[in-house]
Amino acid sequence: MNGKVRVVAAMSGGVDSSVAAALLVKQGYDVIGLMMRLWGEPEPGGGLHNRCCSPDSLAQARRVAEMLDIPFYAIDAQQPFKNKIVDFFVDGYLSGVTPNPCLECNRHIRWDFLLNKALALGAEYLATGHYARVRPLPVGSGAGGEPSSFQLLRAVDEKKDQAYVLSVMGQPQLRRALFPIGGYTKAEVRALAREFDLPVAERAESQDLCFLADNDYRRFLTQYAGDGLRPGPIIRRDGTVLGQHQGLPFYTIGQRKGIGVAAAEPLYVIGTQPAANALVVGTVEELGSDRLTAGRVNWISGSAPSAPVAAQVKIRYKAPPIQATITPLPGHRVAVNFAQRLRDITPGQAAVVYDGEVCLGGGIIERSSP
Repeated sequence: MNGKVRVVAAMSGGVDSSVAAALLVKQGYDVIGLMMRLWGEPEPGGGLHNRCCSPDSLAQARRVAEMLDIPFYAIDAQQPFKNKIVDFFVDGYLSGVTPNPCLECNRHIRWDFLLNKALALGAEYLATGHYARVRPLPVGSGAGGEPSSFQLLRAVDEKKDQAYVLSVMGQPQLRRALFPIGGYTKAEVRALAREFDLPVAERAESQDLCFLADNDYRRFLTQYAGDGLRPGPIIRRDGTVLGQHQGLPFYTIGQRKGIGVAAAEPLYVIGTQPAANALVVGTVEELGSDRLTAGRVNWISGSAPSAPVAAQVKIRYKAPPIQATITPLPGHRVAVNFAQRLRDITPGQAAVVYDGEVCLGGGIIERSSP
């Protein structure tokens, strides 16, 4: 051992993770680069397609590691990724919700599977290129003068902030987490990449749903869940049948185009009835709600509030935070009452709670009320 604190840097070949690794080296850590090989769709001629770990991405990450003079390893995570993320994605759509695989990837892959790999290598921390920050609270009852707890904070760059998809983390994960670029804007990160002379300085942004070969989730579901896609009725809220849909996974809350029914006024998807395999449509006045319930709620502090709390809630990654009252319910659930009506409350997405810059946690939206 060289006496330095060991950190595993999750590398993807992109600018964010590369700059994160470079900053750690500059700060004097003993850095090891790790890249996961994730499941992807089979490509013609062999191989798997996954934008997060393509052959080019792997080559770029390895090249950055060589420039930084740090060890670099690629580890196989295909099976856990397929089981926990891809199957979750398909099963979610087939059950009538719109799943968020990025949340589950952070829950099961980065901050479980990969964190355990880092700890097995003798690392004290896992660092990623996420735009977020960790704040240790003042030293209290922690052993050996260590902080007793940690907060997850928004990134300095609000447009790039990723606390939403990290809301699944708890105290054991935050204690081991480093987010080296969370205090920088995206423009500053690219400038740092040029300053470090990294070959990925101008590399394009990565996209969500890395395992889709063409970013077409409808085509993917047709191919991988075709037997579970069943036509069914398109109905109004009062039960009036207007037509037939081609499968609930092909529609999202708030959708207007492509529904396939004629009406005197525009109709939107306002909900689903999975048990009846029915798609519910209505007018813009019927769209949205000021209430929802969420399950699988994770409170980052480790404990739920004992009474209703006033805070801000985001219902999608790119949605603005909206003032709301959050009431804890039994069974790791909450009821959320918003100060205004929201159009796109979507079961399967996350409702994430904030107190200013502090992310308090979040859960998976179960339903909204008219």
